[in-house]
Parts: sequence; structure tokens; C-alpha cells
Amino acid sequence: MERLFGFFSDPFILGVSGILVGFLLAIRMFPIIINLLRALNILEQPVARSSHSQTVPSLGGVGIFFAFSLTMMIVGRLSNLLEFRFEEMLILLAAITILFFVGVKDDLIGVSPLKKIIGQALAVLLVVIISDVRIHSFYGLFGIGELTYSLSVAFTVMAFIFFINAFNFVDGIDGLAGTVAILSSLFMGGFFLWQQDYFMLLISLTLIGANLGFLRFNLSKKNRLFMGDSGSLFIGFLLAYQAITFLTSQNAIVDPLEVSNAPILVIAILAYPIIDTLRVFIIRILNNRNPFLADTNHIHHRLLGLGFSHRSATIMIATFNLIIVGVAFLISNFGINTQLAILAGSAQLIGFFPFFIIKEQGQIKLKLPFWRIVH
Repeated sequence: MERLFGFFSDPFILGVSGILVGFLLAIRMFPIIINLLRALNILEQPVARSSHSQTVPSLGGVGIFFAFSLTMMIVGRLSNLLEFRFEEMLILLAAITILFFVGVKDDLIGVSPLKKIIGQALAVLLVVIISDVRIHSFYGLFGIGELTYSLSVAFTVMAFIFFINAFNFVDGIDGLAGTVAILSSLFMGGFFLWQQDYFMLLISLTLIGANLGFLRFNLSKKNRLFMGDSGSLFIGFLLAYQAITFLTSQNAIVDPLEVSNAPILVIAILAYPIIDTLRVFIIRILNNRNPFLADTNHIHHRLLGLGFSHRSATIMIATFNLIIVGVAFLISNFGINTQLAILAGSAQLIGFFPFFIIKEQGQIKLKLPFWRIVH
């Protein structure tokens, strides 16, 4: 058994195992889930704001949840990681289980926004209070350093809940939520590998494997299914969990670079859900509308309206996110508040770009408001 533990404790074997086992479990589960949902006639009906015109099975999060959880337990045991991080693993699984069932209920019969927030807060408090996964400092942002315990807990809970719902909003077109989860976890996994935090590395890569399996069906024409709240809630939580764990890591050295701008990198990696949610909320509030009332004003809806396919829109958004991460690395030598200003400006320019182009006679053209002023 010791030889087996030693084999799976190798970072390369651990990483490959997390991705491969998560992927294989997912692709074996999804056909069963799709057939079961069709047999029970549990299908998502298209509505006015839907990006699809046919009934499609939802609850794709069920497959992702079980693929992720089982892989963490199997590979975590084989690598002997659970011997050292068993309590952390239990609390994490308890938290995502709460979010998973809240999401399943919402997909099937609906859950009021208040009850959904209460469920999210309960899950978040488990890891914040018991596992002490929280934001300890602003790292000089806005001139703020270390936070008191009460402020740290309060801000961390709000940050978790905000991002869980921001990621939930991303699940609007085929491929987007899964791709955002994969890219974010890929960057985080790289940081955890350099920091030699193999438990967190396993979380990142297992989530990648499970989402790769999901994308195979989410982008399929024959056996298509949606993620649904059953997946988006707990995946958004796991992305925030990775980000906050990275921020609070004791070893903040990424060879050969020192991560002096860790909060800026985190914001950049999670940029698309954050930017799109803030933009939509501001627009709704300015129009005297409920900020939580769904509409078709998201960036991905705009790209679909311009004639881009789901895959093309997803690729464009993923590229946008990669550019933002690249900007964060390029400006790492500036002061942290200057970095935030540059990053916010760059993200807004790229994020608003789809709203400055129009489609005329089958061609995409740039529409700049100031041209009307000049002419």
C-alpha cells in the first residue's frame, strides 16, 4: 500500500489521475442522467430569454458533482492526501453537497432567492468558520491591510456569495460555464503546483476533468444537456474556494516569480463573471429594475444576437479572459492600486466591446457613439 501511496503522490501522476478519473466518471454518468431525465420528462422548456429553441435535459451538474466528489475521495485516498487534509475534505464536501441540493431543487421546482442565499451562506460559513478559509487582508488595496476577524469573515462570506451567483449568471449559453471553470481552475492549479499544495492541486484538476466530460455533452448535438443550478452553484463555490485559498497561502512564491499582486491575479482569472455581473447589475439598477431579475443583457447574449454561435461566443469570451490575465502579469511591477485601475479599465473596454459593434447586411461593423457626434 505504501508503494501505491508513493506512486500517486507524484505531482504528475496525481494531476493526470485527477483529470482522467474525473473525466471518465463524468462521461459514463451523463448518458445515464440524460436517458433518465428524458424518461421522466424532466426537460428544460425554452422561454423568451433562452438561447435554445428545443427542450433539453438540464441537471448536468449532477454528473459533475458525483464525478468530482468520487474522484476526490478515490484519488485523495490513493495519494494519501486525505490522511493530512481529511477534516478539510469533509467540510468541503459538506459545503458543496448543500449547494448541490439547493441547485437540484431550484432546477426541478424552483427556490426563492432568499432561500437560495441562505443555503449559500450556510455552505460558505462551514468553510470560513471551521476550515478558516477566508480573506485575511486586502494586501494594500484602497490602503487597507489586515482585516479584523469579524470583518474578514463578513467580507469573505459576501465575496463567496457574490461569485457563486456571478458564475451562475455565466451559465447562459452552451460551453461557457464549463470553459470558464476549466480556465480558472487551470491557472489556480498552476499556482498550487508551484506552491506544492497538492490537495488544492487535486481540487483544481479534478474539477477540470469533470467539466471536460460535461462539455463533451453540453456541446453535443445528439446527447445535449445543460449544467443547471445543480452544477453552477457548487462550481462557482469551488472557484471562489480556490481563489481565496491561493490568496491566503503561506507560501506566496511562484518560481521564478514572486506573486506580489495575488489579489489582482485572482480578479483577472475570475474576470468575466465579475465584470459581466457588475455591468448587468448597474444597468438594471439605472433602469429602475430588480438587479436579480433575469434578462438578455449579458455579454454572451449580445454575441449571440450578433450572429455568433455558442462555440464562437465562448471562444471570444475565453480569449477576453486570457487577455485580462495577461494584462495582470504585465503590470505586476506597478503599485497594487494602479494595477487595479488598469485592470478594471482594460476589462471594461473588452467587456463592452460587443455592445459597440452591429451587424449590417451579414457583416460585423464597429459602431462608435462619437462618430454620430462628429458627423
